Amino acid sequence: MRFTEFPVAKEGLILVIPLSILTIVLGFLLPVYITLLLVLIDLFLLYFFRNPERRIPDFKGSVVAPADGKVIHAGEYLEDRFLGGKTIKISIFMSIFNVHINRIPTSGRITDVFYKKGRFFSANFDKASLLNEHNAVLMETENGKKVLFVQIAGLVARRIICWIKKGDSVVRGQRFGLICFGSRVDIFLPLETKIDVKIGQRVKGGETILGYLT
Repeated sequence: MRFTEFPVAKEGLILVIPLSILTIVLGFLLPVYITLLLVLIDLFLLYFFRNPERRIPDFKGSVVAPADGKVIHAGEYLEDRFLGGKTIKISIFMSIFNVHINRIPTSGRITDVFYKKGRFFSANFDKASLLNEHNAVLMETENGKKVLFVQIAGLVARRIICWIKKGDSVVRGQRFGLICFGSRVDIFLPLETKIDVKIGQRVKGGETILGYLT
C-alpha cells in the first residue's frame, strides 16, 4: 500500500501518533477531563485527515471533482494567468468537515506546478482565488487539452500540500495532495467542456463527474 492510499493521510499520522502516545503515557497522571480532551483531539484529527477510497468513474472524457465540498461557481471565466483565454471555471468550497484529500480530475501529464504565497481571506470569497496563498497545477490531458486546477488556502486553512511535480504522469481520481482545515479548489476547463454540475451541488473528490471533455 502506497502512503497516499493509507486510510489516514500521513500528515495526520504525524500529529495523531505522538498525541496518542502522550495520552497513553500521561493519561493516568492527568485529570480525567484533560485526558478526555486529548482523546477528543486525537479523534478529531483522525476524522479530519481521513482518506477514504472512492469509486473512480471510467467514462471517456469525464472530469471528476478534485475535492469534496460545495460548488460555489460554475461558468465561463477569463483565465489569463496560465491559460490565456476563456475557460469554464468550477470552484469547490471545502468546509472543515469535508474530506480534504485532493484528487486529479482527469488523466494526463503534469506540465507545471506554481506555488504562490498570499493572503488568507475566507475561501468562499471570489478574491481568494487571486489573492490567497495557492498552488496551481497545469496539466495536459491524453488528448492534448489543457486543464488547470488550483489549491487555495483559506481563513483557517494555512497549509497546502502537493505530492506531484512537473513531468509526472497522472490518472483520473489519483490523490495528489490536501489542504489543511477548510479551503477551496478551483478547476479551469476548456470552453467547449460539457458541464454536468450546478452551483450549490455537493460533490465528492474523485467520484462526482463535473463534466466531459469534448
